[in-house]
Amino acid sequence: MSSSSAAPRRGERAQAPAGRPPMREALVAAAFRLFLERGYEQTTVDDIVALAGVGRRSFFRYFPSKEDVVFPDHERCLADMTAFLADSPEDAEPVRRVCDAARLVLRMYAENPSFSVQRYRLTKQVPGLRAYELSVVWRYERALAAYLRERFAGRPDGTLRADVIAAAVVAAHNNALRSWLRSDGRGDAGATVDHALAYVQSAFGAPAAVAQGARPEDVVVVVARRDAPLWRVVRELEAALGRD
Repeated sequence: MSSSSAAPRRGERAQAPAGRPPMREALVAAAFRLFLERGYEQTTVDDIVALAGVGRRSFFRYFPSKEDVVFPDHERCLADMTAFLADSPEDAEPVRRVCDAARLVLRMYAENPSFSVQRYRLTKQVPGLRAYELSVVWRYERALAAYLRERFAGRPDGTLRADVIAAAVVAAHNNALRSWLRSDGRGDAGATVDHALAYVQSAFGAPAAVAQGARPEDVVVVVARRDAPLWRVVRELEAALGRD
């Protein structure tokens, strides 16, 4: 056997022949082509591997099930989010940090808008995929909540606060993301998600100590009832600082 045809060494990735996509991407492309032509339920793993020109063992090397080929990038994104939160600076504002972590998910969708729109339409049509997607979303939420629980440890209602904020971040992100997907991926997805996450930051995040343009020695005093909700206090503070 010549050196040019030798198997890759341990730790190296096998290179696809020139002009052909890597096997993982080829399997995803074949699967979605068949899903669109035949329907999800009518497509089998055997159909996918036949179109991709590989064997069943190759499919299951990359995807544990047919459902997983619909969401090929979520495991990587979840790992990226977990690492991002683990590397948070000690002085990072917790709510802003989890909002930034949610933007990693948006980036994953925005990398390939046409694929993301196709997946969104397919998921709406297949109840089993919708249930699978909800389980994925729940894992994202748990990752955010775990970080916040650690940051709020020792505070009154720290666990409750962490779980509520994590749920709010996921709800705001998904509301904006689905709005973008319903538009067939048109427009600025980042701006849409930023607008939604701003509600979470305003309601739960720490307000800026000094307003833009204000002198550092300025002091603003806001009087509020003890039982006033946090979002109302933040709104009154922003009004006092002259923020829109």
